[in-house]
Amino acid sequence: MRKVFLSIASVLLLAGAPASYARNTGVPSECEDVMLQAFYWNSYDGNASSTKYGRTRWIDLMKDTAAINANFDVVWFPPSAGPTGCGVGYSAKQYSNQDSDWGTKTTLKNLITALHKGNTRVLADVVLNHRGNMSNWCNFFTDYFGSYGTYTLTQKHMCRNDEGFTDSKSTCYNASTSERGANDTGSNFDGARDLDHTSEYVQDWSKAYTQWLMGEMNYDGFRYDMTLGFHGRYLKMYNEAANPYISVSELWESISRQKQHLAETDSNTMIFDFQMKYSLKGIVTGSYGKLNKNKTFEGLRKHGLERYSVTFIDNHDTFDRGTAYGDNQFSGSDLTNATTKDQILQATAYQLMMPGIPCLFWPYWKSYQNEVNELIAIRKQVGIHSESKVLEETSGQYQYSATVQGHRGQVVVRVGKFRSTTVPDGFQLAVDGGSVGQYTVYIKMNAEGMEEVNGRKPNGESTKFIRDGKLYIRIGEKTYDILGNEMK
Repeated sequence: MRKVFLSIASVLLLAGAPASYARNTGVPSECEDVMLQAFYWNSYDGNASSTKYGRTRWIDLMKDTAAINANFDVVWFPPSAGPTGCGVGYSAKQYSNQDSDWGTKTTLKNLITALHKGNTRVLADVVLNHRGNMSNWCNFFTDYFGSYGTYTLTQKHMCRNDEGFTDSKSTCYNASTSERGANDTGSNFDGARDLDHTSEYVQDWSKAYTQWLMGEMNYDGFRYDMTLGFHGRYLKMYNEAANPYISVSELWESISRQKQHLAETDSNTMIFDFQMKYSLKGIVTGSYGKLNKNKTFEGLRKHGLERYSVTFIDNHDTFDRGTAYGDNQFSGSDLTNATTKDQILQATAYQLMMPGIPCLFWPYWKSYQNEVNELIAIRKQVGIHSESKVLEETSGQYQYSATVQGHRGQVVVRVGKFRSTTVPDGFQLAVDGGSVGQYTVYIKMNAEGMEEVNGRKPNGESTKFIRDGKLYIRIGEKTYDILGNEMK
């Protein structure tokens, strides 16, 4: 994997978590990872209108492994359970069947292997709240998880208040209470059968599935779908059984409910920072105080929970799905539009210089790869991590500025039309988005932070210099750009 300005000291630091931290399952300490969501809604489809940012079946992603490995540490895949015909996969029918609309089990395993060779970990999208049926509302395929067990769920494993028992069209309509599970421990999902997680059998099935995903399919961690649908104590149980590298919970709710969920899981998961996403709307409205923790910002950082935050700008649900789910807050889904590009790149510059683990969205990365990859490289160079401290931040009309501490240095990030162009004392310009993009990032490295560039240790002193508004590093006879590419 490409290394960008990585110091020996930082390698030693990243080799193990600080002794003061007890490890939470699925929550790495001071994590420098950058994540990619490698799909969007219906991006398995060959229809041009469904895949205008590129099809992302397993065979398609295989062609992008070099670029993914070069920039990302973690990649989030869509639900891989099948069988074929389940579409995106959020109501899969047989979890041990990994032949889906995204591709075959064999291709998926080959893809995971290729990403692992580039030191990129892979997250499975895990749907435990509900599942699709076999041939009627209330019967299910058997799951064969090898040494982890064989399981066949029945209507006794469905939540008592599931619509399968109340809809007259259902085959188990008005079933006796003895043929139902317990009441739902969360919110009901009416698109499939909700599972009763108070059932020991459902718990064992969930543990077997998550362990099988890691042991058989070689996944490294999980993105849990719709965790609003069951109590957080069960997510903790499944994480402790499978021991994922990262666990990310999708809880599309208020900060208070997200904090409650973290408490329910005993802090054994990270969580998507929906409120930070909404704060980014300030870039559109000119309300840059929404980015400022000391003003009207809302998000996990405001509550001292940066360590558990997975930040994002958009995902498969919030982007380009129409009025039912779509929540586009920028100028639109036409990513060739200059205003849209400007707003998204401002948001990306802010996201990538902030604490938490940033999750980049496939259409945005594919549309603006040069700009986004450069920002990723700056983050990695300075060593900004999930628990980085924001040392100072200011905001005003149409501008925001922050100084952020990383393992190997600091950045000053500025976004907005009226951002200052004065170079901060001791810093050097790393990137300027100009009038289209409207973001600027400056860096200041620790003394040991320049010891290694792109895997090469310098023979003598390294020299930093600015040319045409870009930062370069000269080591001996050679010059490198901020991405670690040798300049000819």
